[in-house]
Amino acid sequence: MSSLESGGVSAAPSRRLWLQVTAVCWFLVLLDGLDLFVYGATLPGVFKDKAFGLSPAVAGDIGSFNTFGMLLGALAAGVITDRIGRRKIILGGVLVFTLSAAVCGMAPDVSTFGAARFTAGIGLGVLLPTAIAMVMEYAPAARKNIAVTFLMTAHQAGGAIAGAVAMNIVESLGWRSVYWFGAAPVVIAVPAILFLLPESLTYLLASGRTERAQRIADRFGVSLAAYTPERDAQQRRGKVSELFTPALRSVTLLFWIASFGGLLLVYGVNTWLPTMMRAHGYNLGSAISFLLVINLGGIVGMLVAGRLADRFGPRRVTVIWFAATMIGIGLLAVHMPLWLTYVDVFLTGGFLFSAQTLIYASVGTYYLPSIRATSLGWVSGIGRFGAVFGPWLGGVLVAHELSNWGFTVFAVAALISAVMVALVRARPVGDPAVSGTPVGATG
Repeated sequence: MSSLESGGVSAAPSRRLWLQVTAVCWFLVLLDGLDLFVYGATLPGVFKDKAFGLSPAVAGDIGSFNTFGMLLGALAAGVITDRIGRRKIILGGVLVFTLSAAVCGMAPDVSTFGAARFTAGIGLGVLLPTAIAMVMEYAPAARKNIAVTFLMTAHQAGGAIAGAVAMNIVESLGWRSVYWFGAAPVVIAVPAILFLLPESLTYLLASGRTERAQRIADRFGVSLAAYTPERDAQQRRGKVSELFTPALRSVTLLFWIASFGGLLLVYGVNTWLPTMMRAHGYNLGSAISFLLVINLGGIVGMLVAGRLADRFGPRRVTVIWFAATMIGIGLLAVHMPLWLTYVDVFLTGGFLFSAQTLIYASVGTYYLPSIRATSLGWVSGIGRFGAVFGPWLGGVLVAHELSNWGFTVFAVAALISAVMVALVRARPVGDPAVSGTPVGATG
């Protein structure tokens, strides 16, 4: 008798396997964050490299190239991963963005550098929604929101490392060294995926690959019953059209608009915060350090937001978090004492990054497993239009010496996202179009 059929084996997900999958994905998402945020961390140093010849306007374009690549990667991952599996997509994404980082480190000109950042974006966009889907499918039902927010602390840890490394080695070793630092861990990442990261059992069961799922379950000594997809998700594969059924279309559009504003904030702020703060009168060291501080705040915010989301539902917490982000960013336009500015930046990071992550958590608990990765991929992918627009707009404002307007634009984006999430309807009890998790989980 298979473990899927056995009634004598606990149907609770294996804690050991969940922690193993989460640990591997956390490390991979840390590399994702390091590679993503290294661009903003190194921009002040790149601008000082007159021989390289990067202007603020072109820097904004390259930041948008990177996020456009992420858009393409996220959209492709959202559909492909529900067909070929999570593990292969994760491996491919890691290889693409780490090798692209190495190319950035030795790029002879701006054009090559820009092309490498675009390619890196594809790998970054592929990895993140797939890792989220993987972790959620191994997490216990009552821990899915905290699992996602904990995973996303790795993204902010990567950003903090990027800021810390840039502060310490750009002056002595040059900005290129930071990209090499980001590419080196690929020698650890690939073996970790190959030997420690199993394919999603929920995905295998939902796609009818029970024999392969059984082999993995036997290897790790777990029961397949713990990973059985909800309701009629088995044998079904995600289709974008399923996001626009009468029960889901308005919710899907609201999530997409909120994600647009949220990712405009995340990538606009991370790309331009050091440069904007330097233009606001802070020295180079302090300007770069703000990137470190905002990402440290993001780590704390993820942990707090995850616990609150598991208790009160991610939608309610998301609305409050975006409203607080609006206030925090607006205050950055005021030239305060340095210590108070650090406090504001830290708190703003605590709200900003976890607000966007809670959109993913809301989406992940709203849709059936058969379209979960598709819904996550598309909400992330559509949001990438905001991620493309944010760095470009920041570059335009900096190029025209209008940095202070950037704070206003980002604050308005936070307000729009808060309103959109507030308009998402509560899921009706027993709604067959959405996930069978408790109503409170959707916020």
